[in-house]
Amino acid sequence: MKFLLVIQGDEGAQAKATPADRERVFAAYREYTESMNTAGVRRGGEALLPSARGTKIQIRGGKKSVVDGPFTEAREVVGGYYLIEVPSREEAISWAERCPGANFGTIEIREVLSLDYNQAMQQG
Repeated sequence: MKFLLVIQGDEGAQAKATPADRERVFAAYREYTESMNTAGVRRGGEALLPSARGTKIQIRGGKKSVVDGPFTEAREVVGGYYLIEVPSREEAISWAERCPGANFGTIEIREVLSLDYNQAMQQG
């Protein structure tokens, strides 16, 4: 089973962190990533640039809306993700709770929908 671990956090707090604090967090993420690699569960993952560098697009009633970041309406924003493949939801939860971001933000766990939509819907 594949799961996406979506790392959400407060960009304002991250921006105020000292260089030493940022290095401690980066070191924790490097160690976490290496543990996933060693266990053979990591299928992908990246950190994202701040929301100030992002863009949102919506099309409603044929009308396009394009908004450049930052997106101040969101308290927590997506800062990165890991794609993992593990045998169960419980193991995905176990990996998520070890993520350094869980200590100061939120890790959302989402099972990846199989490309075979009909089969995935039958599994519930």
